[in-house]
Order: sequence, then structure tokens, then C-alpha cells
Amino acid sequence: MSYQNVTASNFFDVRAIEIYGVERSSRQDIARIVSSRTEKSGAWNADLQEIKEKIQKVQFVKTAAVSRVLPNGIRVHVVERVPQAVVRLSSGPVLVDGDGTILVPAAVKEEKLPFTMTGWDESKTEKAVKENLERIKMYQKMLSEWQQFDLASRVKTVNLTDIHEARAVTEDSGMIVSIALGKDNFGEHLRKGISAIVGKGETFEAVNLVGQNMILAPRKTQ
Repeated sequence: MSYQNVTASNFFDVRAIEIYGVERSSRQDIARIVSSRTEKSGAWNADLQEIKEKIQKVQFVKTAAVSRVLPNGIRVHVVERVPQAVVRLSSGPVLVDGDGTILVPAAVKEEKLPFTMTGWDESKTEKAVKENLERIKMYQKMLSEWQQFDLASRVKTVNLTDIHEARAVTEDSGMIVSIALGKDNFGEHLRKGISAIVGKGETFEAVNLVGQNMILAPRKTQ
């Protein structure tokens, strides 16, 4: 009885909430969860598992570790979901993480993700999930290679409908142009495609790959 009285005393009332690892998720929401779940129990008797499960439902939180800092503190370490691509769905552009989880609408421009992916399979089949994960990997590989060549800013979207025939959509002479990227060497193929089409966007609508050769496709006349 004495033990219960001590652990339930206001000596263990939570007065300090430490939160680490938060960049995109709401620090206020996490603090509110901790406060509401420890108001009666205090730090000593707090149900850390319940707090963890609640925090992991907060937007952008992937995992959370919750611990006591006695006598009156709770510490939360958060691992966030990191956007890996901007994907255009039928409902509009969204941020997607490396697991293929749709996070939030892409309401503002993401400086680290300068172009949008199209071709995402919105069905929930096993095949769709597998191919969408491959699309994320391809997007990241393109981003890495194009930054090395200083080309990322030249691309508006990448069409990954067919993961074996990726295409970049760029602009030349005020006209939209599609460039074939092949299955790999995305940086080299984009660089060559842009060089092939430069100044010719009014005449040609695409750069296609035939083997290792770049072939210009004329614009269709009305």
C-alpha cells in the first residue's frame, strides 16, 4: 500500500517531456499524447507501450521509443518517414516514402525532390506494390545521377508507367519533349537526349532509344 501511495504521489507527476528526432511530424501532437496519457498515472506508472502506439499514429512517425526519466520526465525518440518521391496520383501529387507509403499531399515544392513521378499503380495488388517499390528506387537513382550531371532541374516529370521503358519529360524551345532513359545509366541517357533535342523542340516531340542510338521522333502534324 505504501509503495502504491508513493508511486501515485505528485512526486512523479510529469513535468518534462523530451522529444527527439522530429522534423516533419508534429512535436505538439506528440507532447499532447504524452501529457494526456500520464496526467493520472505520472511518470512511474505510465503505460509506455500505449504511449508508443499512439505516437506511431502521428503523421510522418515511423517508429517511436518511449522511456521514463525519473522522477518526473518522459523521453520520446522518433524515427520519421522520409519522403523519397513526389508521385502524381489521380487525386493529385503526394509524398511517398521508401516503403511505398503515401504520406501527405505535396502541397509545397520539395527542394530535395525537384521532379514528379507519373505511372504509379494505384491498385493494391501484390504486383502493383512490388512495381511501385521499384519505381521509388528508380526515382532515387535518377535523382542521384542527374544531380551529379546537374540535370535534375531540367526534368519536369518522369514517366515510370513501364519500369522497363522509363522516360523523362523536359522542355525545349517552349515545347514539351519526352526522352527515353532505358533501364539504367539514366544520367548518361538524359544528357545525350537533351543534347540531341536542343533547339529542335518545335520540330521533334521525343528522343527514342534504339539500341544505344538516339532517334528523334517528329511532331505529328494536324
